[in-house]
Amino acid sequence: MLLKSCCIYSTGVISVLLLIAGITLLLSQVFPDFLHLMIKKEIVLRNGTDVFKAWENPPPPVYMQFYFFNVTNPLEVLDGERPAVLEIGPYTYREYRPMEQVNFFDNGTKVAAVNTKTYIFQANMSRGPETDIIRTVNIPALTVMEKLKDHQIIASAISAYMRSKGEGLFTSHTVGELLWGYEDGLLKALKLFQPDLDDVFGLFYKNNGTDDGQYVFLTGQQDFKDFARIDTWNEQRALDWWSTDECNMINGTNGASFHPIISKNDTLYMFSSDLCRSLYAEFVEEVTVKGLPAYRFVPPAEVFANTTANAGFCVPPGNCLGSGLLNVSSCKQGAPIIMSSPHFYQADEKYVGDVFGMFPNKEEHQTVIDINPLTGIVLEAAKRLQINVFVEKILQFSQTGNVRTVVFPVLYLNESALIDDVSVKKLQVVVTESEIVVNIPFILIGLGILLGAVFMGLMCRQPIPESTVAERQPLLR
Repeated sequence: MLLKSCCIYSTGVISVLLLIAGITLLLSQVFPDFLHLMIKKEIVLRNGTDVFKAWENPPPPVYMQFYFFNVTNPLEVLDGERPAVLEIGPYTYREYRPMEQVNFFDNGTKVAAVNTKTYIFQANMSRGPETDIIRTVNIPALTVMEKLKDHQIIASAISAYMRSKGEGLFTSHTVGELLWGYEDGLLKALKLFQPDLDDVFGLFYKNNGTDDGQYVFLTGQQDFKDFARIDTWNEQRALDWWSTDECNMINGTNGASFHPIISKNDTLYMFSSDLCRSLYAEFVEEVTVKGLPAYRFVPPAEVFANTTANAGFCVPPGNCLGSGLLNVSSCKQGAPIIMSSPHFYQADEKYVGDVFGMFPNKEEHQTVIDINPLTGIVLEAAKRLQINVFVEKILQFSQTGNVRTVVFPVLYLNESALIDDVSVKKLQVVVTESEIVVNIPFILIGLGILLGAVFMGLMCRQPIPESTVAERQPLLR
């Protein structure tokens, strides 16, 4: 009987101790802090580790899809009518983007590399072959006209040459030529007077099998938030294309990697050489990708808004476009290239209305990044950008006719990636283990409550001892 009572009371004591331990650990955040400490030590660019291998040669397949805007009313456009375009695509390419020429230095705190990108056409994922013909704006001719419009004599001579060769504001070429390059007749003629001029034009000319320069990344060894952050690009810590120091800053990563332990309040910074600038993304919602938890980050409309903060991106200074557009001519050899989101998503309504065939919508045209908040691994991403050209009537060139002043869409791209199944399995193990570690205090509290319930049940079942004869005698006789 004594042993039984001892066991019952021991159950009660253990229950109390488990509750105290669980609550104490929960309030002190010991296990989450321990987990974060271990993650910070593991997520570092260190040669030979799984983290380094995934950074050097990302396992998820990356696809680049191009959608062209075919001009359906070129003659009417020259007469001053609203342009009408028809979206044609996708033309899909598998993108390979390994880090090459990797070199660690500064005691492992920095790593230099070039990010070589190669594109292989995927016929089974495309609307048609690369030989499909697209009618679009004649960008080489338009660039020449814009550059020479203030030189009357030269402009007249070039205009006469263009008429003799049938060169106009619009041109037709295959998908492959428009993307990767073709010999342009006008540029070839001008090369006679300017030998260093490249007579080949393509929207992504020299971008296949090449890199965009050398990057130096921080490895995250000294601070986990510096993981994969760009220290320099082409030996520069700042750009020189824009008119303010803030706009010329090179911030964040290259968009393929992010630091671990991301909160919903974090702002993620990225540098894009395609856009010639840095930008940022903010948390919008929690999502699930292949069963893994993720935070969705999206560049807000303010990134390309016509605001005081973005005044440094106006080219030339003070000549600001409307919201949703970025003039990148200063970093594209003077070509009148303007970047935006596809179909002018989040741009001023004016640009949508100026071109018939623009149908912006969030699901198809928004740039999104889904990141596992614990590890910083990108689970799914879609970078969506549109290439446009600034078109206007140029009096010195009859080829422009009576064209309206318009931001003319040429194509948009969707560069997307989805985590592969092998990486999913590895990450699921990490997520499961982390959930167990973080929930240890709750497990202890649960066990304490369970044992407490058992203790109370045993106490209630204890027999009530019977009174003795003496105890049943009245106190007063």
